Amino acid sequence: MIGHLDAEKALVEAWQGGRLHHAWLLAGPQGMGKGAFAERVARFLVTHGAGGYAASLDDRGDEAANRLVEAGNHPEILRLARQPKDKAKELARNITIEQVRQMIRRLHLSLSLGEWRVIIVDAVDDLETDGANALLKTLEEPPAKTLFLLVSHSPGRLLPTIRSRCRMLRFQPIAPDVMTSWLHELRPMLDLADVRAIVAASGGVPGKALALIDSDVAAMEKKLLAIASSGDPENRLREALAREVGGTSNRARLELVIDIVPGLLARIARERPVAEIAPVLARWERVQRTVRDAIRGSYDGAMVGFEIGNCLAELAPRQGQSAGQVAR
Repeated sequence: MIGHLDAEKALVEAWQGGRLHHAWLLAGPQGMGKGAFAERVARFLVTHGAGGYAASLDDRGDEAANRLVEAGNHPEILRLARQPKDKAKELARNITIEQVRQMIRRLHLSLSLGEWRVIIVDAVDDLETDGANALLKTLEEPPAKTLFLLVSHSPGRLLPTIRSRCRMLRFQPIAPDVMTSWLHELRPMLDLADVRAIVAASGGVPGKALALIDSDVAAMEKKLLAIASSGDPENRLREALAREVGGTSNRARLELVIDIVPGLLARIARERPVAEIAPVLARWERVQRTVRDAIRGSYDGAMVGFEIGNCLAELAPRQGQSAGQVAR
């Protein structure tokens, strides 16, 4: 885990004071570590008693219970998540009403071990409508010594009545200097320029940074800058970009481009005269619109890549303007 000390402090202090709310909404961008945080809270509760003192969520508590948690066999930790469809690797679109009903049936049973039962819903955004309504009824009349941890990437889309039954913990993006130090410690062999590029592209989201580590961020950034500085008059660079990010197998590379572009446009904007900043911002709005439209439709990666290239090419310096004014 990196960051989120305020969230940890809030939970530990509530437990120590005997005023632990029955439902917590862990809200923030995907990749912030909310699911991992929920697992830490669950392990902490089932390995400790009703209250007392603990320095942090990493306090070990009862060792026998810890061994069950580490083996994935603790009977009082229940998880709701999307399941694989049949024997395929692809996950179902939603957490079903039947999964929620099975969980509710378990709640009617007495605790078999320890003093707490913990239900992790990761992510609560994935619940079917009927499942969300069933969960709401349980949140309105929760069993004693039962804690709900609801992971949400888009809390604004949840039923307002679900949000109102929960205490919210917001997981904010990590500061760039903290992310830089963390990544440097995690991968000391990485070039500092690559670390900074990854931090900028990640937007302060640790999960995204980890995914970017294995991508050649610097090389992709160089390609995009070449389009922005030259204008790519013969379309060769844009066509190469479209091939590189097109198709299902290149989805991660397309996401890398989408992640890099905001920082790239911000850099270009900083290096432009004030009067020329508005066109740069307009290109970013167009990139966002392209990505949204692609997600709603067939998500043609090659088309998205080529259109992003178009936006960058239009920012090339006019005749007589130095390329250094666009990208150095």
